[in-house]
Amino acid sequence: MWFMSWFRLSVGVWEDRAVLAQLKQKLQTEDGRLILRIEQEEWKTLPGCLVQLSQVHEWQIHRTGLQKIPHFITRFQNLLVLDLSRNGVTEIPREIGKLTRLRELLLSYNRIQFVPEELSSCESLERLELAMNRDLNQLPDQFRNLKKLQHLDLSMNDFTCMPDCVVGLPVLQWLDMGGNRLQHLPEDIHRMETLHTLWLQRNQLEKLPDNISSMKSLDTLVLSSNRLTDIPPLMEDMSNLRFVNFRDNPLSLDVRLSCRKTKAEDDEDDREMFGREFMQLYIQESRKRAVLNMH
Repeated sequence: MWFMSWFRLSVGVWEDRAVLAQLKQKLQTEDGRLILRIEQEEWKTLPGCLVQLSQVHEWQIHRTGLQKIPHFITRFQNLLVLDLSRNGVTEIPREIGKLTRLRELLLSYNRIQFVPEELSSCESLERLELAMNRDLNQLPDQFRNLKKLQHLDLSMNDFTCMPDCVVGLPVLQWLDMGGNRLQHLPEDIHRMETLHTLWLQRNQLEKLPDNISSMKSLDTLVLSSNRLTDIPPLMEDMSNLRFVNFRDNPLSLDVRLSCRKTKAEDDEDDREMFGREFMQLYIQESRKRAVLNMH
């Protein structure tokens, strides 16, 4: 019996050494960072011997079929970037909150349905990408405690509203919630004082709140493929808005820019390529018609 146990242990040690040697071949150094990069190889689980590489700064593991973030992730206290995009990860372990130096967590194109409140303990997190997890539709209220989060991608999921904890993020600059099922925007959206880019394409929005005009930092607003029938008049004064897109919305007024040279050009291009000019002209025309209707 003792011989068999010793034999199994010896085989296990040998296998660990072989796997570790294989993983060491995946290490690269870029700009002083040690990166573990695995692409298009089958690694549904990560071996425990990986903890011997705990000095790694970045995980770049893509298209491997990985199903689970290992609980020993907490051993990687030097980790700055955890990029597991395009795998089969089903959950974010609660232990993730112990990675207080983590700056980027990239989990787009996985199968995550739930975000644990412990994620809010990642106090250094600046970038979070959770696009295309499909069934994801809510975030924990503690999410607002991510005081350094600047970039958030929640596109192509199942949100029906913009979570209040997202509106409450203090330094958020870039937000993508395109491809969800948003039916309305929060009335207090103007609280997002630092937001400069907002992607809301391919949702179910029928109107915009007037307070969107008070978003003084917003310079890019994408609203294509929604159900908007009107544009709030107050948006005319958004001098900070450099790009806005109303393409493929059932707006009630038929407005065309006079600067267009040929009738063959698609009218929808006015709403995309000349979105700001189109918006201003639309609001002016809307006011004119309102005055005429009064008389």
